[in-house]
Amino acid sequence: MLNDPQGREQLLSLGVRNVPVVAKGSEFVFGQNLEDVAEFVGLHGTGHTPLPPEQLMKKWINVLRAAQRFIRQLPAGRIGERVIDNRDRSIRLLSHHVFRIGEAFLETVIDDVEYSAGLATVPPKDGTFTTGDEIAAYGDEVIARLEQWWSTADKACTRKVPTFFGTPPMHMLLERSTWHSAQHARQLTAVLERFGIEPEGRLTPEDLAGLPLPERLWE
Repeated sequence: MLNDPQGREQLLSLGVRNVPVVAKGSEFVFGQNLEDVAEFVGLHGTGHTPLPPEQLMKKWINVLRAAQRFIRQLPAGRIGERVIDNRDRSIRLLSHHVFRIGEAFLETVIDDVEYSAGLATVPPKDGTFTTGDEIAAYGDEVIARLEQWWSTADKACTRKVPTFFGTPPMHMLLERSTWHSAQHARQLTAVLERFGIEPEGRLTPEDLAGLPLPERLWE
């Protein structure tokens, strides 16, 4: 919808309020599960093999630590600016969202809260998390909770979990949460570059290998 002015109207005509969505005529499928998308368009699977849960957890924690570094580099006076001109989301909200993804994941896998379309985008209260250091400290809390959960979790991650796009195995939600945080960490590096700041400890191709990341930065 960022690049198509008619995109929102088309989405609403289907009775859908969330993206990504793949549609053919009046039929559609949510884009969160790429295997569902492949079947919808007539393909026999995506050919993608998810990384094992243990590798995903290691990559996710690494991504979150990188995001903390980037967020601490943000100029305090610019954290309220938009991430990109054509979307109404501030750098502050994007930075918080990187870690809120982890908190939403835990609410689903521990408390059986449905992973609704808005669960990972619950914003911080007004007047809170107004500096990079405060948001990075929130990241410390989320990382600690993720590590504590993983220390006693069923490492197979096969249990079904409730989401707005079905009841996939926990493994799929873990992979989705990992690449979701990674995509936003990549966007934070672009924000720093726009400010003329070299991101500290960039994520490498090896760090992101095996994750089904969008090809474009702002998708």
